Amino acid sequence: MARSELRRAENVAGDFYVDTSCIDCGTCRWMAKDIFSRSGGMSNVYKQPENEMDKLRAMQALIACPTFSIGQESKNRSLREKGEESFPNPVGENVYHMGYHSEKSFGAASYLITREDGNIMVDSPRFSKKLADKLHSLGGIKWLFLTHRDDVADHEKFREEFSCTRILCETDAKPSTNSIEILFNESNIPQLGEDIEIITVPGHTQGHSVLNYNKQYLFTGDHLAYSPSLANLYAFRTACWYSWPEQITSMQKLQHYQFTAVLPGHGHPLQANSVQEMQQQLEKCIQWMQEKS
Repeated sequence: MARSELRRAENVAGDFYVDTSCIDCGTCRWMAKDIFSRSGGMSNVYKQPENEMDKLRAMQALIACPTFSIGQESKNRSLREKGEESFPNPVGENVYHMGYHSEKSFGAASYLITREDGNIMVDSPRFSKKLADKLHSLGGIKWLFLTHRDDVADHEKFREEFSCTRILCETDAKPSTNSIEILFNESNIPQLGEDIEIITVPGHTQGHSVLNYNKQYLFTGDHLAYSPSLANLYAFRTACWYSWPEQITSMQKLQHYQFTAVLPGHGHPLQANSVQEMQQQLEKCIQWMQEKS
């Protein structure tokens, strides 16, 4: 848990704070951008929440923090319970942000899609009994789709709890994921329904893949995210573990698919007004990546 005596000097005075255990994953900065900022290589509170909605967002960020680096001096139990109850948190029609980010995945976000053909969880959050109980009430998990080898977190605990079928591209398998039920490649991509497209996008890792739901929501793992400073989609040049040229090719591949929302593991999400607007964003991203080659 966050420790008041380790409260960063960069925090403004008030109830919420970030302590020196922060790993700079950026989770709080996109979840509650009006409250958290970055300075000195870590997050900090630059404005204390003033209304009930902002207080809830700050609490959601506290609960989601993978290193428990966010604290609240007042330890408001009622607000804490509201924050816990809010996860999985809706981000669109039958699409949810799981919260409970895991340090094992450096704070990557994970998501849930509820559907009649079986719920899909995209990447694994930190296991929590309270979260598991909420997932049971939403119909459980049938499929656990893992975008790549870095963001698997507590996949084994979710498998044990829900008997879900885990899916990962075989070239991203490692000793801790050899027990995964479906290891696929380009020639045998799993078919989870007409509303689901699994797309291989090597680059960040050799076996990275993304999931496109209903030609609307693209769950991108660490392949693609939005940058507020660039005001555009981008990829992580300094965190490309396999091949930057292949990641550019994979990005060009996405130009053949329709989607209006990017929901990444790391980085900020983006909701466009149309497929055309998203394609324009993607084109600018590719140009930026080519300039960085």
